[in-house]
Amino acid sequence: MAGRIDARLQELAIELPTPAIPVAAYVPAVRTGNTLFLSGQVTFWNGELRCVGKLGDNFTVEQGQEAARLCALNLIAQAKAALDGDLDRVVRVVKLVGFVNSTADFTDQPKVINGASETFVQVFGDAGRHARSAVSAASLPLGVAVEVEAILEVA
Repeated sequence: MAGRIDARLQELAIELPTPAIPVAAYVPAVRTGNTLFLSGQVTFWNGELRCVGKLGDNFTVEQGQEAARLCALNLIAQAKAALDGDLDRVVRVVKLVGFVNSTADFTDQPKVINGASETFVQVFGDAGRHARSAVSAASLPLGVAVEVEAILEVA
């Protein structure tokens, strides 16, 4: 039987990607007590790398927001895997940290990372509201436009 969050995903017509396999020496999630730390997720969709580029150069804010949304979907997929398929165990999204691959003069990092923040609120409602950082990076792994990590409170 599908849980409340799975039903919400279906209602929103949101499909989660297959959780990405780490591209280096780390694990996708670590749980300690009631806290789930999710490693930074980039713009993979079922094994296919998407959204390679730099904000302020060849990516618009809107394209960056879509990249951030894809990162959020990957984070939710990783959380689902770490929680044995039960997203109803997410009590609260505590914090997101978003990294934006951008030019030195690009200043709309918060607008870009809104793509991830808004996705978490869509899916988890008030429990999706979180603290956040949005920072610029000179480059990101595999040349992606955005990377986002998350900290969740879980039951």
